[in-house]
Formats: sequence, structure tokens, C-alpha cells
Amino acid sequence: MANSMNEMLRQDMECEGLLECFHDLKELDKEIFQLLSDYEEPLTVDEIADEVDRERTTAYRSVQRLLQAGFIQKEQVNYEQGGYYHVYRPRDGGEVAQEMQRTLNEWYAQMGQLIGEFGEKYSDQPESATVEG
Repeated sequence: MANSMNEMLRQDMECEGLLECFHDLKELDKEIFQLLSDYEEPLTVDEIADEVDRERTTAYRSVQRLLQAGFIQKEQVNYEQGGYYHVYRPRDGGEVAQEMQRTLNEWYAQMGQLIGEFGEKYSDQPESATVEG
């Protein structure tokens, strides 16, 4: 049983890096995150689509996944004559890492509690064992 658990955990961890392990991000998502990290200025979805040579809708979906995962942030830029557009930039890596650490700590605590409950429920020792005299 321990072997199958180890195999399951090892299979779950067959991911290349944190972006994939924590948030199941696709190759394009990682490419766009790297692109935004390399640029000094934030980019629009159209600029991102041009850089990665994809349709705008494909780039937009990828940007939305990165936003939802918390790796990038959206900023509104206002036109002087009215109206606005959005640009995207990566979030600070230290902040993202702290959030991932919190997520891992919460998962670890939940698993520990479940293991404890399992041990109590299926232990061979009855809770109120009496010694026969």
C-alpha cells in the first residue's frame, strides 16, 4: 500500500515547475508569463498575441488563466479623450511565492488532519479498552 501511495505522489509531481505543478498552466501560459517578465513595460493582449504569434482570443484565454492563478496583474490605462484599455504585467515573484507557500501549508495541514482522523477511525485499539482482570 505504501508503494502505491508513493507512486501516486510521484506521478502527481511529474510536472516541470511551479507554474505547472500548482496551477496546471499550459505551455503557452508559461511562454506568456516569461514574455511579460522579460519586458520592462506592461503589454496589451494584442501585443502579447503578436509576440507569441497566436490569435488574440487564444492569447486572451491564456492571460485570463495567468490572472486567475495570480501570476500577472491587470492595469487600466485611460485615453485622454475618454475610454481605456488594459495592459498586463507580472506580479512580484516574492509575493507569488509566499502565496504558493501558504497554499502548500494549508494543504499540508488538511492532509495531516485527514490522516489523523483515519488513524483514529481505523486503529486496532478500541478507544475505551478495558483490561480483563
